[in-house]
Amino acid sequence: MRIIGFLLISNFLFIFSNAQSVLIEAESFDDPGGWVVDPQFVEQMGSPYLMAHGMGTPVADAHTKFQLGESGEYHVWVRSKNWAPGNWEAPGRFQIAIDGRTLPETLGVTPGWSWEYAGKIKLASGDTELALIDLTGFNGRCDAIFLSTDQNAPPRESPELATWRMKKSDEASSPEEVLDFDLVVVGGGIAGCASAIAAAEQGLSVALIHDRPVLGGNASSEIRVHTLGIYGHFERILRMLDTEHYPNGSPEAYKDEIKRHKNVEKYENIHLYTNWRAYDANTEGNRISSVDARHTSEGKRIRFIAPRFVDSTGDGWIGFWAGADFMYGRESVDTYGEAYEEWGELWSPEESDDFVMGSSVLWRTVKNDAPVEFPEVPWAKEVAQNHEATEGTWKWELSRLDLHQIDDAEEIRDHMLKAIYGSFANAKDKPEGENLAFEWISYLVGKRESRRLEGDYIFTFNDVTDQRKFPDSVVMETREVDVHYQQNLKDESKPDFLSEAIFYKTPKYYIPYRSLYSKNIENLFMAGRNFSCSHIGLGGPRVMRTTGQMGAAVGIAAVICEKYGIDPREVYTDHLEEYMELIESQKHYNTIAPKK
Repeated sequence: MRIIGFLLISNFLFIFSNAQSVLIEAESFDDPGGWVVDPQFVEQMGSPYLMAHGMGTPVADAHTKFQLGESGEYHVWVRSKNWAPGNWEAPGRFQIAIDGRTLPETLGVTPGWSWEYAGKIKLASGDTELALIDLTGFNGRCDAIFLSTDQNAPPRESPELATWRMKKSDEASSPEEVLDFDLVVVGGGIAGCASAIAAAEQGLSVALIHDRPVLGGNASSEIRVHTLGIYGHFERILRMLDTEHYPNGSPEAYKDEIKRHKNVEKYENIHLYTNWRAYDANTEGNRISSVDARHTSEGKRIRFIAPRFVDSTGDGWIGFWAGADFMYGRESVDTYGEAYEEWGELWSPEESDDFVMGSSVLWRTVKNDAPVEFPEVPWAKEVAQNHEATEGTWKWELSRLDLHQIDDAEEIRDHMLKAIYGSFANAKDKPEGENLAFEWISYLVGKRESRRLEGDYIFTFNDVTDQRKFPDSVVMETREVDVHYQQNLKDESKPDFLSEAIFYKTPKYYIPYRSLYSKNIENLFMAGRNFSCSHIGLGGPRVMRTTGQMGAAVGIAAVICEKYGIDPREVYTDHLEEYMELIESQKHYNTIAPKK
């Protein structure tokens, strides 16, 4: 191909066969200003994007520079969406400016992700500056900007759009860099961090891949859920990672996050890849050969090769891409005999369905010394209706049969944002609320349940009630089984974004190692809420100290696998006694390096 022009953005080189078209990925801006990079919904909408998360106050402009190959009149298209369409002005409106000139069209006004026309502009070749100008502070979003001397809009729908983007950026079919490790852990929540530490302490070279800048998942400063559960065999490891029992949403999460990062980063053989999002698992037969990941803002890619992998993504993405058997939704009451007669359908339905525990978005307010203005939010009050609130607790949770917790996660998050803004606006309408202002709102969904990867054993409610102790019991818990339902299913007057919990008190129960590796993908472990269990089985052990136990258990299993050159299942079938001794030894830690 004859190259007649190029575009340089930060550390990227985008090459084009036609120098009169330029594609700029918004997440790669040199200076995002007050905009944040949101990579949560890549699998659904195709890319990370910039979002103006200003809680009702317009955020600082985002800026970037690029080299334009040729002078000319350029048509400018911006991929965005109106996230709250209706008979009102779109809440996420913004504009684009090029070389200090603001283009005429307002963006963020079209329902659904699409290319909106920003206008046309005459540009000279050479250095060019681009800016995003937030108009509202209410979560405007920009995925990409396309400049072209041709007025035709880029493709709107996947997979045509994905193919077009790859062609425009001249992206190779496989990652540019390839790295080898003893163990690759995907997901830097408590479970993933525990897995990495447990394996690294025994001498393995571990890659820990996480799509956010901070570790901890739901316990991070970005989501702020405190950790619950007991420590089991792994108190020393989990105390490096867990939180104090502060109220959910508290800024105290920052303190524990600093502790967490220091404790993970002190291990020389943990290679930490924050802001890297896995996007594929490559397989050979029933084995994963490698996992591919992309930097969430720079766009660079790495292929991670290892003999074994840990899926701690929560949503079970590594298993899903590899073809692992998985479960989603509630089993019928007769599938495993998990009835709780007092609660009937709210606990376990007569027929299986796709209802699962939902996702939360936490938030906090502060009371100032003087009144604080807040804009009108008719698009939010449609959801909040008459509900008033000044903070979000764990009960702020959304699950509906028509919304899939993975496929519709962006809609779920946006619905919760509407509920927050509307409920807060209702509270401010009262005299006692005039001094209130937002202190913090998470823009990340805190999920409780989605895919559950199937292992050799499916942990169920019966294992709790029977207090079954397995020969391979590696996780233990005393926390009650805790299953959620939406309040409006019992009381139609309640808003649809509030949940309630059903508790089943129980003594200690145990989870077997066989629930922590895949049934059909030979070299895949799983640790976290995507472990092998029924819907009701997840109710107790889904909390983070318990999932952290799972992570530590599979990290140690990976040590046995490395020592003998075996797969996860063979740890149970051929080396269980040695494995359980190593698990028990964690109470009295002593490094036992694997034999290479």
